[in-house]
Amino acid sequence: MIPEVGNFALVAALMAAIYQAVFPFAGVLGRDQALAATAASASIAQLGLVLLAFILLTIAHATSDFSVLNVVQNSHTAKPFVYKLTGVWGNHEGSMLLWVLILALFGAALAGVRNEDAKLKAKTLAVQGAVAAAFLAFIIFTSNPFARVFPAPADGMDLNPLLQDPGLIIHPPFLYLGYVGYSVVFSFAVAGLLRGKIDADWARAVRPWALAAWVFLTIGIALGSWWAYYELGWGGFWAWDPVENASFMPWLAGTAFLHSVRVLEKRDGLKVWTVLLAILAFSLSLVGTFLVRSGILTSVHAFAVDPTRGVFILAILGAAIGGSLLVFALRAPLLKSTAAFSPVSREGAILFNNILMSTACVTVFVGTFYPLFIDVLTGQRISVGAPYFNAVFRPIGLILFLVIAPAAALGWKNGDISGALRRLWPAGLAALAVFALALFIAWPKHATAAVGAGLAVWAGAGTIIDFLRRINVRANSIGGALANIGALPRSYVGMSLAHLGVAIVLIGILGAGLWRSEKVVFMQPEERVVIGGYDVRLDAIIEREGPNFIAETATFTVMREERMLRALSSERRYYPVRGMQTTEAGIWTSLKGDLYLTVGERHPERGQVVRAFYNPFAVWMWIGSGVITLGGAVAAVPRRRRQQASAASKATVKAPA
Repeated sequence: MIPEVGNFALVAALMAAIYQAVFPFAGVLGRDQALAATAASASIAQLGLVLLAFILLTIAHATSDFSVLNVVQNSHTAKPFVYKLTGVWGNHEGSMLLWVLILALFGAALAGVRNEDAKLKAKTLAVQGAVAAAFLAFIIFTSNPFARVFPAPADGMDLNPLLQDPGLIIHPPFLYLGYVGYSVVFSFAVAGLLRGKIDADWARAVRPWALAAWVFLTIGIALGSWWAYYELGWGGFWAWDPVENASFMPWLAGTAFLHSVRVLEKRDGLKVWTVLLAILAFSLSLVGTFLVRSGILTSVHAFAVDPTRGVFILAILGAAIGGSLLVFALRAPLLKSTAAFSPVSREGAILFNNILMSTACVTVFVGTFYPLFIDVLTGQRISVGAPYFNAVFRPIGLILFLVIAPAAALGWKNGDISGALRRLWPAGLAALAVFALALFIAWPKHATAAVGAGLAVWAGAGTIIDFLRRINVRANSIGGALANIGALPRSYVGMSLAHLGVAIVLIGILGAGLWRSEKVVFMQPEERVVIGGYDVRLDAIIEREGPNFIAETATFTVMREERMLRALSSERRYYPVRGMQTTEAGIWTSLKGDLYLTVGERHPERGQVVRAFYNPFAVWMWIGSGVITLGGAVAAVPRRRRQQASAASKATVKAPA
């Protein structure tokens, strides 16, 4: 009975989404406010129905209902209960249902926001309803999570062992919150174009949604990188995998949008850039969906193998991207900016940032899709790997880090670049010192990394110096300086934290990516390997049985000068149902670096294969990601109190004596 009710809920949700896409828009055109206002009710109804379907699929997984094909293909009675729950979205059909649930959640949240511009809200919800209808149709007709199987088997095929990890609990939901969050930004952009009015009020309405999507996507990417780092056993965190790129491209476009929309809100400028980036950010999210769901990739992320699904999503892509770009082409000439600014100004710096971010996005797009285009056109299979991405992305990244600090220190409309650079001289000295030290240590192998370290310090220290100048730390006591922080615009505080976080992330990337050391050895119990200044002894190999796997656990003692520092363990697991192996790394994390140990196959005479890595500053990547996220969250906090205080102050001034 559960699958039938779930199917009914999805069909009813599709009807609600179609209503939301059509009738409120008709109400706006016909000046029927009551009909336009029904968009909110339709979006809330859609959320309730999709949530019901999601709960029913979760119940089917939790109770191991093997009459449901999705449960058969992705579950097993011996699988731990928590992974029975997370297995709901650890597959194509369930993950698409999660996608639509989050899409409905954003639509309902938008419906609950009080907005004086009822027409803009109705049009935005109508566009949101059209997007939801497309994906609900995709689920119902090509990816039904409630498909039955008769007769029901006694047990299931289990979940991919790589997905039986706490990372599956948090990584996909946050990533989808980011992907789908940009649908609201996209809907605002299309609605604003249809209205023919993109202004500061529009920017203020859309900016919180863009910040929320950007924060969630940042968290999702960071969690995915961390998951790959500790779970896959190769000691790395980023491999320029097409699916990794699929999340990185909308992040780049979304970052450029956040800078651009600030100019629109503050100075009524860069209107065309802002709208185009809004369309681009969600379009690239859809492109990522196509990569994963079309069957053209073979990856742990890529759940779909049916070309029909790829064709359906390609049609959605064509309608969403083609339709929005057509509206953009027709309506963009109406967007007239009133702001004039010097090339050397905050606006000019943001425009330069947009160009760099867009260029970076294009380079990643080309590297990701070029092999696919060649395969389609010629039948020749080629691969584009890290050497290409590193070669084309590094120069862009270095320029970005070079301009972060002085750009943030420039004023609006007309900036003083010489004055900004004079104020940043301590950051310049610190950067030169770090560059020289890193070059001395790394020469000649990692000279590029030394440049990166210097630029990271330049960007981070420059951001701190400009922040201290804004709160006038020299002229104030500590209490006065702290009070001044509260008076700063939240957008500036958030920007400063985000820029500082990016600089910290770069240090982690340089350490774990370029300065890492690795040893692969055969070891018997009581033998040792020296790595990163540590003496690592293999103590024992122990076999144990888990709930649905058999494990070989290696225990290690980490020492320095015969003094014990830490005990670590690493596992090699075998999952009989799937016939797959996974590696559980033993990691000792500190601010100066990670000691990372994994075990491989056992040789009957030479012993256990042990891979030992030392990754300097690896944890700085996750710390920096947290600082970036905090910056986005601070910038997204509503300014209601300040506005109320301002209104109260005006009322006091106008009141008769």
